[in-house]
Amino acid sequence: MAEAIVSNRRNELSSSKLRVVTMGSATIDIIATVANEDIEQMRLTNQTASFLLMEPGRKVDAENIRTYIGGGAVNAAVCLARQGFSAAPLVKMGRDLNADNIVSALTLEGVDTSLAIHDPNYATAVSLLIASHDRDAAIFTHRGANEHLFLEDLEKNPFENADLVYIAGLSNASADLFPEIVSRAKEAGAFVATNPGIRQLTRKTDPFFDSLGKVDLFICNRAEARALIPKLVERTGWDKGRPPKAGQDELVLEIEGFKLPSADYFARMHSLGPSFVGITDGSQGAFLSVSGDILFQPVVPADVLGTTGAGDSFSSTLAGCLASGVSPLRALRLAAQNSSSVVSFTDAHSGLLSREQLAALVQ
Repeated sequence: MAEAIVSNRRNELSSSKLRVVTMGSATIDIIATVANEDIEQMRLTNQTASFLLMEPGRKVDAENIRTYIGGGAVNAAVCLARQGFSAAPLVKMGRDLNADNIVSALTLEGVDTSLAIHDPNYATAVSLLIASHDRDAAIFTHRGANEHLFLEDLEKNPFENADLVYIAGLSNASADLFPEIVSRAKEAGAFVATNPGIRQLTRKTDPFFDSLGKVDLFICNRAEARALIPKLVERTGWDKGRPPKAGQDELVLEIEGFKLPSADYFARMHSLGPSFVGITDGSQGAFLSVSGDILFQPVVPADVLGTTGAGDSFSSTLAGCLASGVSPLRALRLAAQNSSSVVSFTDAHSGLLSREQLAALVQ
């Protein structure tokens, strides 16, 4: 089944460079790296939570403070451009220095910036990240123009001739456009992939589920999958699940009294439309269900310096591979390798690899 899906897609695509439109956020990321001994960490023993603690009024010495470009749509565009795709992010920014810096950096990466929208009514988004201890950065974010994508911003048919439309997390008014984005992308004949954030999934769950019939790949992390379960069960009913096959199900999703084996979760999600459904589970690896056949990819070991952009690199690499006809198992391996390289750096882009580099490492 999996090979049939990807072979059909391979026959539809030409050998020329594939065109990708990415959607989501564009931000300036300011990353402060702080030595473990200069900032306290507290872990709660009765739940999976930890906190970085700062003393009020005290200056904390940073090992370095650097500025990068980031955001889901930008990270995905750079990731795919380095792999040889023709990538264009459809994002909204302000008319300010931060927007100029993002455009300049994307141009250096060979990313097409013609779909970027500049609106003087809003500031370009900025995120401040503090990386310390386990290197899962604490983030302060001002979403700015990212929240204000409107229907008129889609009127120039941005998905024309797109082979892949990759939709990262959308917020507030921009998230309201998700059904329209998916519909137009599918009408244009694109492979549609989405990796929404937890705010979008929990606050706009019904429009998301309603749109899944036009989505080819849906991927999220384990926490986001858990958050979907109550509404997913409500929509699909208890009798719609499929019992896990022996030895196949290695993940159980549990929340608010609901407990679903991953095979059951995947079956329910497939019943809503997507042929490919994925779950990333951090250091525990990743799962990809291909029309019900579940594949598992262990994490590729790395010296972790930061996790910023790791999910974007994994999901967009996976989407690009599947859209271009790579087998699902190989696509998983390439995605895991790219993500492993990304976490070896504090920012989202320094570790992103080319198609040739990925192929050599996976080989």
